[in-house]
This record gives sequence, C-alpha cells and structure tokens, in this order.
Amino acid sequence: MEREDRDNRFFRSMLKTFAPMHRWLYRVSDGRVGGNWANDRMPVLLLTTTGRRTGKERTWPVGYMRDEDAYVVVASNGGLATHPAWYHNLTAEPRVVIEVGGERLAVQAATTDEAERARLWARIIKRYPNFTKYQEGVTRELPVVVLRLAS
Repeated sequence: MEREDRDNRFFRSMLKTFAPMHRWLYRVSDGRVGGNWANDRMPVLLLTTTGRRTGKERTWPVGYMRDEDAYVVVASNGGLATHPAWYHNLTAEPRVVIEVGGERLAVQAATTDEAERARLWARIIKRYPNFTKYQEGVTRELPVVVLRLAS
C-alpha cells in the first residue's frame, strides 16, 4: 500500500471518528468549543452540504477567513491529494448552510476565479501558513471557495 493511500485512509478514519464529536461540541457551545483550529487559531464554521449522490445532508467543521461580508474556505483536505467530499458536494449544489457560532446562515458557494483566488490566497497564507505546506505537498490547486449570504 502506498504511503499516500495509507495517509488518506488514516485521515478519513480520524474525520469519521472525531467530526461528530466536534459538531456536537460546537453546537452545544455556540462555537466556543471547537470554534478554532488549535494550531493556528483559524476560526471554524460548520458547513452543511447536500450529498451529490445520496441527497443526504453532510456537515463538516471547516476553517474559514472573513473577506468583507463573505466567508472564505479552502478545500485543502488536510493536504491530501484529493478534494474533500464537501467540495464536490457544493460544486454540485452551491446552496449550502453554514453555522458560525450559534448562527445558521443560508449561503451561496462559488469557487474563485484565478484573480480572486490570487488575492485571497495571499491573505490566507499570510495568516495561516499551513496552507502553503498543504499546497506544496500536492499537485492539485487547492480550491478557494467564497460563501456569500443567499438572496
């Protein structure tokens, strides 16, 4: 088994184990517990997408950055070679829900174009340098997604 394959399986099993607990703690504490990634103090929101194959709602904790009235997330998948499932889901159905603290918001997701990605990427890596390592470790470009309030 290749190292990347092992890493991917380990990462996915960790997500399946800890994500439900993270969601629960986040929700019962209105984001006071689980509201930041400890290593870089990046704020966390809960992103709920609709499964593109199952039609079921899926919710994952995702780090974000604010850009004026928008929330910006990176589909880094912890530096793995593949996009996270939530990214595939929101590209199939961009109307998603986020929870920030105790607030639920209906938002519209859009992957940035090249110019917007470059502008946001510079801000992201300045504040959260781990994304530089994630990008350098994979051949895919890490998608930057903007979440804006749905109208």
